[in-house]
Amino acid sequence: MYINKLFSQEISVFQGRTTPEQGSLVGYGALINTLRLPLPYPRRLALISKKHRQYMSDGWLVMTPRHQPDESLYGQIVFALKYEGVNLLFFKKLFESMNSSEVENLICEETQSLYRRKIWFLYEWLMQKRLNFPDLKEGNYVHLLDEKHQYASPISINSTRHRIRNNLPGNVDYCPLINKTNKLEQYISGNPDEKILALIKGLHSDVLLRTSAFLLLKDSKASFTIEGENPTQNRAVRWGKAIGQAGNVPLSKEELLRLQQIVIDDSRFIKMGFRSEGGFIGEHDRITGEPIPDHISARWQDLDTLIEGLIKSANQMISAAYHPVLTTAQIAFGFVYIHPFVDGNGRLHRYLIHHMLTAMKYTPQGIVFPVSSAILEKIIDYRKVLESYSHPLLDFIQWRKTSGNNVEVLNDTIDYYRYIDLTEQAEFLFECIDYTINKIIPDEVEYLQKYDLMKDWLDDNFQMPDKTIALLIRFLSQNNGKLSRRALNKEFSKLTEHEALKIEEAYKKYFD
Repeated sequence: MYINKLFSQEISVFQGRTTPEQGSLVGYGALINTLRLPLPYPRRLALISKKHRQYMSDGWLVMTPRHQPDESLYGQIVFALKYEGVNLLFFKKLFESMNSSEVENLICEETQSLYRRKIWFLYEWLMQKRLNFPDLKEGNYVHLLDEKHQYASPISINSTRHRIRNNLPGNVDYCPLINKTNKLEQYISGNPDEKILALIKGLHSDVLLRTSAFLLLKDSKASFTIEGENPTQNRAVRWGKAIGQAGNVPLSKEELLRLQQIVIDDSRFIKMGFRSEGGFIGEHDRITGEPIPDHISARWQDLDTLIEGLIKSANQMISAAYHPVLTTAQIAFGFVYIHPFVDGNGRLHRYLIHHMLTAMKYTPQGIVFPVSSAILEKIIDYRKVLESYSHPLLDFIQWRKTSGNNVEVLNDTIDYYRYIDLTEQAEFLFECIDYTINKIIPDEVEYLQKYDLMKDWLDDNFQMPDKTIALLIRFLSQNNGKLSRRALNKEFSKLTEHEALKIEEAYKKYFD
């Protein structure tokens, strides 16, 4: 099988993507295309140029003619592992299309070879079956993930049988991966956690406490707004309190169920708990009622495996001190793609961002990263990031509509939710955290400091109660530093015209 296949092909356009120059498609792209494997193409494809210039450009890894792989299944796999990293979903679909003897022939007797050992390990790890090879007795141990290409767990587990150091950040039931990019490396090297520590270091404890309280409520309201809801103040406060406790209780199925109950205010029309039917995000045809999915959730029959795997993976990454933001992306975005509940998934997905950042001590004690607020500011990008995986995945999910106009998934889809490339999602999360640190938190701190100066001035000149001061400043803020005629005739009718002018001048001094 696959012996006489021609994998490389000359292209200038491929799957709607224009190449930076004409060349030969190789690696994972060529393998998926030639073998018709049922999985989305990688975010970045590899191309052999006719020129002797190596570079990356807009979703393309351009290599020189000397990098041309052997025109064989093994040669293309070696190229992919060497220059593109490990694609777990690709290998699972490849191995499912082969029988064990074909895999053994692919590996042959030279199991000491670095790449043959990796293929051997991946087969036995992904398929949970042993090939007919004896354990290796000699040879150096090699890491499965090459850290030039992908973020690996700092702690690896030796597989003595293959002499492979398994540095995957997850487990066989749930293991998304993130590729190294210049963008991610810049964010990580910028030490954003140190920036926030420097920001809050000199703050008075009262300002810090008030900042945190405001950011909690702001984030809670933003999370509902993202879902198109306008919650009551009590509901927003209740969810804000839950966010404030994030990281205190270990992640578990029971904890997820508890949080769903907090999120859902009226459960009369919603079946609570983990789904026992299909699920999708999208619309219904207005005439027929048929589902029009933008995203199809994991099969309900797979939820136990996926959620247990996700929780185990989260604990594994915390124990290994894997990077907190990468961990958070792998857990929170994986959760929202799985979509284990009928309702509440989006808010719980954003709760998990708080939970993981706090549990891994990335978020300083006493402060909250209002990530939902940052997401709301970048809502179009957020939707694009979510759809970057959801939409291509639709081509590989077979489904039919149910009598209740839901979806019933007909094929085996579990691997599409546990072996995701979450590089783009990790980049987006770093953008949101960067925006939070450099814009949202400083703006709130600055506002409170200005507010306190204005309050002190009002106390010295008018001895107003705190409640009246808060109302006055809010009116000024909403009317560009001016007191409206209505405010002067009603709430602040006791002020003289001269006093009103003095207050407006003071506001301009402290807030401009």
